[in-house]
Amino acid sequence: MSSAPLTLHGVFIQIFDVGVLLVGGSGVGKSELALELLARGHRLIADDAAEFIKAGDGRIHGRCPPLLRGFLEVRGLGILNIERMFGAAAVLDGCPLDLMLRLIAPSEAAEMPDRVYGQRNTRPLLGAGIAEIALPIRVGHNLAALAEAACRDQQLKRSGYDAAADFVARQTSAIAAGAAATQEASQAMKRFV
Repeated sequence: MSSAPLTLHGVFIQIFDVGVLLVGGSGVGKSELALELLARGHRLIADDAAEFIKAGDGRIHGRCPPLLRGFLEVRGLGILNIERMFGAAAVLDGCPLDLMLRLIAPSEAAEMPDRVYGQRNTRPLLGAGIAEIALPIRVGHNLAALAEAACRDQQLKRSGYDAAADFVARQTSAIAAGAAATQEASQAMKRFV
């Protein structure tokens, strides 16, 4: 591992095999979301301050400062020992950072996300590009399910599949086929007239 560590505020968690940094304003619900994800069997790396470096393979790797390892602070509950609550498998020393999920408070949500592509961006970090998705918080939304779906989608993107591009291609093809069928029908009608 080759670069000086960069400390970022957020909760660093592994969802499936995807390293995710939950970011957002103070009190937006990062720790509560992490707690729900831990209850679903995912793994905590760091709460509040995660350290990141650019490794020799070009990927960004994160870990927890030793003093904070295994602890999660949740408003109203205080400090929780995740290893004692969920077992040793619930805490991971470190992993590559694959995705940032930015939680957007309702008061900060300025626009509706694109219905096909969502609110996706690439964030530069230590000379690498990290995928970032903004998740507006809405009453009744299951943020843990959204976070898991974002990670599954990230796994598919990593393997070369893009659902939005597939959807757009399918729609474009259907529109073209529909236009061709309409033209054929119009020509057939002219033959009968």
